[in-house]
Amino acid sequence: ITELANGDWYIAYYGGSGEYSTDTAVYGSRRAVGETTWTPPAVIADTPFQSDGNPVIWQAPDGLVWLFYVNLDGDTWSDARVKAKISKDGAVTWSDSFVLSDERGSMVRGKPIVLNDGNYLLPMYHETGDDREKMGSDTTSYFLRFDPATQKWTPTNRIHSPLGNLQAQVVQLTDKHLVCFMRRGGGYGPESSGYIQRAESHDGGFNWSDASDTDFKNPNSAVDVEKLQNGHIVLVYNDHMYERTPLSIAISTDQAKTFPHRRNIGGGDNTFAYPYMIQVSDGRILVLYTTNARTTIMLAEFPESAI
Repeated sequence: ITELANGDWYIAYYGGSGEYSTDTAVYGSRRAVGETTWTPPAVIADTPFQSDGNPVIWQAPDGLVWLFYVNLDGDTWSDARVKAKISKDGAVTWSDSFVLSDERGSMVRGKPIVLNDGNYLLPMYHETGDDREKMGSDTTSYFLRFDPATQKWTPTNRIHSPLGNLQAQVVQLTDKHLVCFMRRGGGYGPESSGYIQRAESHDGGFNWSDASDTDFKNPNSAVDVEKLQNGHIVLVYNDHMYERTPLSIAISTDQAKTFPHRRNIGGGDNTFAYPYMIQVSDGRILVLYTTNARTTIMLAEFPESAI
């Protein structure tokens, strides 16, 4: 989800009969300023006879709207590559697709951020392994850095951890200090251990440390992080070792050192997963997530004070 320059909200998601199915495509929908309903979903990316997924929609400071997504050309995500489209009219029409990363296993899921130096930092990851139920331990997160002056994307180093890690989400704390939080690797079955991974950069996002465990549980599920307008850091995650419930949110007021303020967004027997979070211009926090076995997309809207 992104807030466009005119105030509209625009979401992108993928749907079909299954994540590996060739009928799976990327859809877009808009909620215009002042409206309470969304436009009917429309296909905005679809590669014939292949699966497309994990879309990221984002408007850059220059007004271009970027759509990043994964194209699957094979049996597992280790056969994926990253494609992109751009829109010059606020996500009304789209360019043809182009390949952003042709490396097998390259994927995207998280939103870019604009760094203090004006560059963009796009979270990426490289998934390995031939088992759909367990990724390789050498699965790594990294970033693509975009320089608007040169129009070039440059990869950072890879972030390693014992189980592997993926889907980094990043915030900038100071000009030089950045921190990212990542989904752990491994399998999806019951685990007695498994935590959100964390890595740091101390040179403005060019180079990254290896990952280490946080004290946040992680059942091999996606997380998201956002730096609010007041500088507070918000983390959304599944607070469980092996179940995707509850979906919880936590706030740090000390530069991501501690997260004492915590609350559940969803809980119970259902699953709540794949959160995607932004703060809109009026200060509200928006969290998109899936439930009902990934057949329903939910949108939670709330002020920071609700946590």
